[in-house]
Amino acid sequence: MKINRIFNVICVSGVLALSSCSNDDDATPMNQIEEPATYVFERNGESTVSFSGQTTRIAMSEELVSAFKNTTLTEEQLDAMFAHIEGANDFSEASLNASDKSVRSKTAASRDYFSANTTEATAIKAEFDGWIKGQVAEVFPNWNTTATAGAAGVLQEAGGGSNRYVNAKGLELNQIFAKSLIGALMTDQALNNYLGTAVLDEADNITNNNDEVVVEGKSYTTMEHKWDEAYGYVYGASDTPATPNANIIGEGKAGDDNFLSKYLSRVESDSDFTGIATEIYNAFKLGRAAIVAKEYTVRDQQADIIREKLSEVIAIRAVYYLQQGKNLLTNPTVDYAAVFHDLSEGYGFIYSLQFTRNPETNAPYFTRSEVQGLLTQMAGGTDGLWTVTPEVLETISVAIAARFNFTVQEAGS
Repeated sequence: MKINRIFNVICVSGVLALSSCSNDDDATPMNQIEEPATYVFERNGESTVSFSGQTTRIAMSEELVSAFKNTTLTEEQLDAMFAHIEGANDFSEASLNASDKSVRSKTAASRDYFSANTTEATAIKAEFDGWIKGQVAEVFPNWNTTATAGAAGVLQEAGGGSNRYVNAKGLELNQIFAKSLIGALMTDQALNNYLGTAVLDEADNITNNNDEVVVEGKSYTTMEHKWDEAYGYVYGASDTPATPNANIIGEGKAGDDNFLSKYLSRVESDSDFTGIATEIYNAFKLGRAAIVAKEYTVRDQQADIIREKLSEVIAIRAVYYLQQGKNLLTNPTVDYAAVFHDLSEGYGFIYSLQFTRNPETNAPYFTRSEVQGLLTQMAGGTDGLWTVTPEVLETISVAIAARFNFTVQEAGS
């Protein structure tokens, strides 16, 4: 749809991005963009929203994390799921096997953070490979052996609760892998790749978006699609992707996947942070409407909101799990299965801090070196989590909260 070069008006989910679906030179000025009601955008009656690649990678990640508890699988099989090759029979779903996407290729692979830092990207991928290797080589062989300090095995939570399968340091590698993937894949790709100007404004993207030149065979411009891909890493598993907060906000809601959607829902359900899910969703909608309206300053303002708020989700959950573990350690009889489960989740969220994005500095809230320092404090001793103290967990919690606009008490409740 091509209309005059001053006012490009498009219908958005029944609400107008600017004023009305007409070519009217008296339309609302472009810097007054009305926030659309839902994430629905159309051109010539056809949806311009597309993020199928993100939905695929989320589904691959779900199945890979579940496979960490399948003791019949080999390291090679788990590696193949992580670094899927098109046509390989790695997954239970035929559509995933047929895909040319993989999880590993997009892990620590954002343009802003890693295009000029391949050494660090390689090291991060190697850490994910190492967690796979450790699960198969150390945890699987001791699946039915009681874990002790310095020896991998299983611990059952008090009262006949869940079994937790840990390595010699008390770390649940499946939890570390999953929560670290939230940072290294979903957060990094959304915040540091697709919402970045290096990707959004690459080559002739601005000119093409201004002139509504769409990708060949598609209904969307390249810039529109890149923004949608960031959206997909948060909401790509939703069964109502135009209104994904239906499964995130509200009592009993748990999100649509075990990654950003789930933990955004968890943070939203904490009364100290109620409203964060709406802030993120609204910023995604308004930023996309700004692209339609060719208002790139507004677009970038919304990207900064998303960066700040999704980074907060990572940090809040890191502190939450550290505080849960700390509280359990102070009980007269310590339930180590429950402690190690919480702290392993916390470990993964701390790891994910290196992929966050402070909009004021355009750098992570915690550098990789700082993250490594926190994890060494937590589990770097000979016996890892078996010897961590409540005092150390409190110190790390305070250090994390100090970089953000929340307190340890707010996040830990």
